[in-house]
Amino acid sequence: MMNSAIEAVDLVVHRGRRDVLRTVSATVPAGSVVGLLGPSGSGKTTLMRAVVGVQRITSGTLTVLGLPAGHPRLRSRIGYVSQTPSVYDDLTIRQNLTYFGRIVGAPAADVDRVLDEVDLREEQRALVRDLSGGQQNRVSLAAALLGSPELLVLDEPTVGLDPVLRRDLWDLFRVLASRGTTLLVSSHVMDEAQRCDRILLLRDGALLADVTPAELLESTGTSDADDAFLALVGSAR
Repeated sequence: MMNSAIEAVDLVVHRGRRDVLRTVSATVPAGSVVGLLGPSGSGKTTLMRAVVGVQRITSGTLTVLGLPAGHPRLRSRIGYVSQTPSVYDDLTIRQNLTYFGRIVGAPAADVDRVLDEVDLREEQRALVRDLSGGQQNRVSLAAALLGSPELLVLDEPTVGLDPVLRRDLWDLFRVLASRGTTLLVSSHVMDEAQRCDRILLLRDGALLADVTPAELLESTGTSDADDAFLALVGSAR
């Protein structure tokens, strides 16, 4: 089993004249939940897009599950959930999952499994367009879970969820990690850092920290993630 699911070395991404990612070097251990945190515009989505192979890299290297990011053999090994729902709103939840399950070659029983994992079994006959924003996000997550990918890349999956559903979703992430799945989860909500095994903190395209939650608090002498981030920002000026 590989020790690292993702390895970035001096990763640079330019968009126009702007440096969206600036020499980012980081490692995501296999079988862990790693939080990618930072304010809006920090480069979180760009880094995730690079990991799943849909973002052109300017320089540096990015290795995913032992292969260069974007390699064709990675397509069935990675599940990706973008910030906006990536399912068909004129189909029911079950129809969406059946369709995407066939695309990835998942067994038919996977539909029922992922419905239970995201707690949408009772709503499975509902059209996606009639769901709340949080429910639509969970349908996208269910689609990404089909086929049991080795790596899940989740771009702000808890946006629009109430506290109970957020807690349940993070409990699911822990269960998946215990089975060997690696999760890279972005958020701008700093208190979610405490739920992760490691944290990657981004600001203005630069990596401020690659630490455990305990190391983050200890190194900054703070008691919560918000204060720790502010302390890191201040020291980086």
